[in-house]
Amino acid sequence: MTKSLTLSDVLGLGFMTFAFYLGAGNIIFPPLAGFLAGENMTLAMFGFLVTAVGLPLITILAVAKAGNGWAGMTKLLPAGIATALAVAIYIIIGPAFAAPRTGLVAYEMGLKPFLGEMGAQGLMVYTIIFFGVAILVSLNQGRLMDAIGKFLTPLLMLLLIVLAVGVFVAPQGTMPSAVADYQQDAFVKGILEGYNTMDTLASLMLGALIVDILRKKGIHDYQSQFKYLAIAGIISAIGLSVVYISLFQLGNTAGGVAMDASNGGAIVSAYVLSLFGHPGQFILAGIITLACFTTAVGLISACADFFHNLTGMSYRKLVVILGAACALVANVGLAQLISLSIPVLVAIYPVAVALVLVTFLKSYFGRPRLTFRLVLTVAFVFGCLDGLGAAGMKMDAFAFLPLFDKGLAWLLPTLVACGLGVMARGNASQVSDATA
Repeated sequence: MTKSLTLSDVLGLGFMTFAFYLGAGNIIFPPLAGFLAGENMTLAMFGFLVTAVGLPLITILAVAKAGNGWAGMTKLLPAGIATALAVAIYIIIGPAFAAPRTGLVAYEMGLKPFLGEMGAQGLMVYTIIFFGVAILVSLNQGRLMDAIGKFLTPLLMLLLIVLAVGVFVAPQGTMPSAVADYQQDAFVKGILEGYNTMDTLASLMLGALIVDILRKKGIHDYQSQFKYLAIAGIISAIGLSVVYISLFQLGNTAGGVAMDASNGGAIVSAYVLSLFGHPGQFILAGIITLACFTTAVGLISACADFFHNLTGMSYRKLVVILGAACALVANVGLAQLISLSIPVLVAIYPVAVALVLVTFLKSYFGRPRLTFRLVLTVAFVFGCLDGLGAAGMKMDAFAFLPLFDKGLAWLLPTLVACGLGVMARGNASQVSDATA
């Protein structure tokens, strides 16, 4: 007989999901977008919420709808392709980019403001300690909900609420003027900026992790798993929306406060210093460090769980290996890591979105297996074109493609491929009626 979660466990599950999403990138990108969007902040913010909140929530629901985690979502794809895609996503979100970035940003914004530049050796020592503690928390997967959802996340939320209240009650600066793409295409630009959170890719991992945690809690039937996944997704979406709206507002009232608007971290640092004085730096350090740490734990745990199921290697051994890899990659440096990650994300993101789309539309396709493969192939090919463009390669030959100049060349072809799959069902029905 399937058990039911207590209210405390449900809230803990939702808070855990929120914490796993909320990394340093989620705190840095919104204020920069709010600053650059100026008078067009509302449009930019709504675009950002579409891809930074809406898509991750939809992806969590898609994982629940498919059942059986990643295997359920990709059962109509060739096994080798499904595995290769999963490995690519887990490496990108895990030890290659997202997880090491958590340690780097925690170092840049949580420690350097107090101790100053400490060079390569200081970064190495910090990342070893940071990921060493993350390894210790990740080793016992069964206690993730208790360790993160019920203890660390409430503290993180309290710190964010303090900052949000300060932003709305006592704005520190003026509204900057919209610049660059935010002048004409604020909504589209906001959509693209939302990709930087990488939370849609994370949802594909975290959805499977949450299902596994639910099973350990005694929740085995599909309906209950879907219900609790949906609740967790909604709680995290509400929390993320509150954070993003307050951070957009922070950036949009930072004119005259942030002298260096080259990145969101500089804007937040200057704003907090103006709003709270030097004690505010401790609040900022707490927010960034907790956000980075909870995300690091979630990413390491999810990746270790996946590779454990794939290879049979011990989960605990994989946690140690992946944590050590994250510490090693983090020493590349933040700027270099971000510059390397952008083209890869632009190329792989369309495939993830396409997988979510076909998961919801599967019942409308005449030939689901063929349509799955067609849609994901189209998304991958055109996503690679966008990725090459993001890498700075000359792609003039493809400039005629709709939305290519905006990094969305994959969107229309992918929708057309889905449409063909739906039409195939209609044609099949007509043939059936004609032969009846």
